[in-house]
Amino acid sequence: MAEVGIDGRDLVVRMEGLDKLWALKSRLVIPLANVRGATVDPGIIKERKGIRAPGTHFPRVITAGTFHIDGERVFWDVRDPDKAVVIELADERYARLVVQVDNPADVVGLIEKACAR
Repeated sequence: MAEVGIDGRDLVVRMEGLDKLWALKSRLVIPLANVRGATVDPGIIKERKGIRAPGTHFPRVITAGTFHIDGERVFWDVRDPDKAVVIELADERYARLVVQVDNPADVVGLIEKACAR
């Protein structure tokens, strides 16, 4: 699971517990200027993931780490698709972040509000 927050002009995503190991990342910091928006999308887990490099993927258990698909990098950290949030990015290493959070609607609201500033 991930914890998502705003620190000044940055979006900060922190992986918690063993997700640091599975995702091979403990934290991502993205300037808010490069965040295009966020949505709750439990169905995204059914989409193709692409090539895992590096990361972990056990279908219906966990998808975590960096995946390459259609020329883009996508970061995943999801176990429970009902809590998946998709964060769209521009001009960043990743095109999207797909992360599991405790309160998806609250996280989307936080991101959308911060982007509107």
